[in-house]
Amino acid sequence: MRILLVSDLHYALKQYDWVLGEAEQFDAVVVAGDHLDISSTVPVQAQVVAIVRHLERLSQHSTLLVASGNHDLTARDDAGEMVARWMTQVRGLGIPSDGDFIEVGDRSISIVPWWDGPHNKRKVARQLARDSERCGARWIWVYHAPPANSPTSFDGNRHWGDEELVEWIREYEPEMVLTGHIHQSPFRKGGTWADRIGSTWVFNAGRQIGPVPTHIIIDTEAQRAEWYSLAGPERIELANLDAERGPLHG
Repeated sequence: MRILLVSDLHYALKQYDWVLGEAEQFDAVVVAGDHLDISSTVPVQAQVVAIVRHLERLSQHSTLLVASGNHDLTARDDAGEMVARWMTQVRGLGIPSDGDFIEVGDRSISIVPWWDGPHNKRKVARQLARDSERCGARWIWVYHAPPANSPTSFDGNRHWGDEELVEWIREYEPEMVLTGHIHQSPFRKGGTWADRIGSTWVFNAGRQIGPVPTHIIIDTEAQRAEWYSLAGPERIELANLDAERGPLHG
């Protein structure tokens, strides 16, 4: 299976157009959160309309998997916590999104929403526990934040990762976690786009300006992952679990 991972497009519609042009080459396209840009002068609801339209078009060319990120929170739930309520529109189009579980090829995939407090953190914990009972041996998570104390969550000054994610990875040992959130990690000394926690690979493509987003191509059959950015391509061999942490240049 070939997977295209992007994240943190932040209402960069030309980057969505680039993903659309590439989508048919992949068995699955993952957009791992932060579709909206809260700093934009475009009203949030207008952004939502445009992004939902782009996601609908994308879903016609590949299996599309969509998670929310912190920029995507637009409303409060009954517990008073911020949620990406507009993602129900995405699910209404038949696109797997927050809270969903899907089988793609020989992989089981859980799509985890961004959580903003203890109520929704408990919902995520229940989701992972439920999905663990029905997943196959090869389980992939889409989760916007990278794990704490990982180079995939390092911005050059400090780590911004998710402590709970580290514990969940240790408990369930998924094959991969596909993330985003920390834009600078692949570009900073001490940061990277790929890491391992035990046998679990963690990926974060980062973010760049321009019409082509930073992106990661994962080939599960070839057991290879490749990162593409303005800094140049990098590659790792996924089967080499004895390799040192961090990517191999090539």
